Amino acid sequence: MIYRQIDTGEPLDQGDILDGCPILWIAGYDKDDLRAVETITTCERVIILTQTCDLANRKATAITVAVVRDAQALVEQHVVKASDIKGPIRAGRVWGWYFLPKSIELGVAEMIVDLRQLHTVRLDLLTALCLRGQRRGRLQPLYREHLAKHFADTYSRIGLPEPYPTD
Repeated sequence: MIYRQIDTGEPLDQGDILDGCPILWIAGYDKDDLRAVETITTCERVIILTQTCDLANRKATAITVAVVRDAQALVEQHVVKASDIKGPIRAGRVWGWYFLPKSIELGVAEMIVDLRQLHTVRLDLLTALCLRGQRRGRLQPLYREHLAKHFADTYSRIGLPEPYPTD
């Protein structure tokens, strides 16, 4: 099983999936006055990416999360094709997207973690969401480490300015 249900009072951990997390987005700005920023807040399903050791040792108060999107909704919005979800996204070959399978126990459909858009959320806010029963579940070890590796690969790759010449 890839997921595990978690009791309300258990501490936060890497791989925890939470619903209803407020995320701040910059909706617009004035290029002549960058202090004039227009923002919006949405409530999103997120997954915690901050390392377990930093959470357990209280080294982090600002927690890195990624938004988790419903895979079917992305298909309906024409962001991605259903065949891409079944193929390259599920296989981990698409930069910045990580596939999560459905779970009847957790009541979630197939999902895509968007590692290209990271957010920082206060630890106490995430803890409050858990206490309100908004933690869906947690990725089990190995799956959690697989996600962490994909996250690391997303940001540690080295892009070359141009391809190597060939004969």
